[in-house]
Amino acid sequence: MPSSRSLRRAGATLAAWQSPQWVAATAGAALTTVLVGVPTAVVPSPLFSRSVPVQWWNYPVLAATAVLAGLVLATFVKPPRGSRTPEDHDDPSARTVGRLGSAGGLLSLLAVGCPVCNKLVLVLLGTSGALTYWAPLQPLVAVVSLVLLAEAALRRLSTADACPVPVPR
Repeated sequence: MPSSRSLRRAGATLAAWQSPQWVAATAGAALTTVLVGVPTAVVPSPLFSRSVPVQWWNYPVLAATAVLAGLVLATFVKPPRGSRTPEDHDDPSARTVGRLGSAGGLLSLLAVGCPVCNKLVLVLLGTSGALTYWAPLQPLVAVVSLVLLAEAALRRLSTADACPVPVPR
């Protein structure tokens, strides 16, 4: 459970964001929507189709994934001159956040995807196993993915004004 201090610091960081960060967050959210939504056919396109209809919860999960991924991506945009920000290449927590965000994004892709369109699931479980075992697990996978993305966003936003300790080389 995040501390109220972390939430306040994250809120203060968001309040201090300027146009470059908000543009990056919006572009990151749009890109995430396309990268996750089109291959899973949650976003209709002539490129992909689904054997199993999109579930009602796929839409809010895709939207939340896009917003959180956009926020995480925007934290890597350097603010205009005069603003303090940690140097990400010296900050070991930036690597951890990158892993959390990447894992959250990948799990989101698996969560909203068609259960019988996932080749790995089909090889491991077959069509009936995918529908019987994998499909009911997908909402749980979605929750885990959103928790990972939210944690990554909170860590990045709540430490944006911190000065990192240099990593010994």
